[in-house]
Amino acid sequence: MTDARRFSAAAERNREPILDVLRRVLPARGTALEIAAGSGQHAAHFAAHLPQWTWLASDADDDALASIDAWRAQSKLANLLPPLKLDVLAPEWPGVPVVDAIFCANLLHIAPWAACAALMRGAAHHLAAHGVLVIYGPFVVDGEPTAPSNLAFDADLKARNRAWGLRRLADVVAEAQKVQLALRERVSMPANNLTLVFRRAV
Repeated sequence: MTDARRFSAAAERNREPILDVLRRVLPARGTALEIAAGSGQHAAHFAAHLPQWTWLASDADDDALASIDAWRAQSKLANLLPPLKLDVLAPEWPGVPVVDAIFCANLLHIAPWAACAALMRGAAHHLAAHGVLVIYGPFVVDGEPTAPSNLAFDADLKARNRAWGLRRLADVVAEAQKVQLALRERVSMPANNLTLVFRRAV
């Protein structure tokens, strides 16, 4: 039988630093929705190390969904649910319950800018009152130098698709504010990435 699991070297490298943040900022237990879960490595890793959490991974791509499900089958974890097909840009997210956390890694720079507003709208609709939105990836921060590797990455992305590219942190925060989500924490991560922690504005 063919193994449908994809492997991302980046996901393998960053899973532990991200898990450290999740352990600190998430409630003790709950249900998490992962947006654009890609290979499924994060989902399997986080579900294994956060046993009090039920993890629901989603993606819009059928091959990604097959990979996520293959990682789930290999893990045999009861708290890792079958993956959900979800297009962030859809006006509604069918099949998504109210959740305690939403996690999204490395989406905003490889999607049209409209995906940011759509992510924030969906999070505002589906997060519980105490819920947390955690976003991981590279960003451009006003007033701070952008790492040469991130500048090169941004140029490469834009050469592949003019709608792609690293996003300004200020623009992402502004989209969150439109739906009453506030940036509560910004965590510097390895390889010039950031983890952003949003909660409902008081």
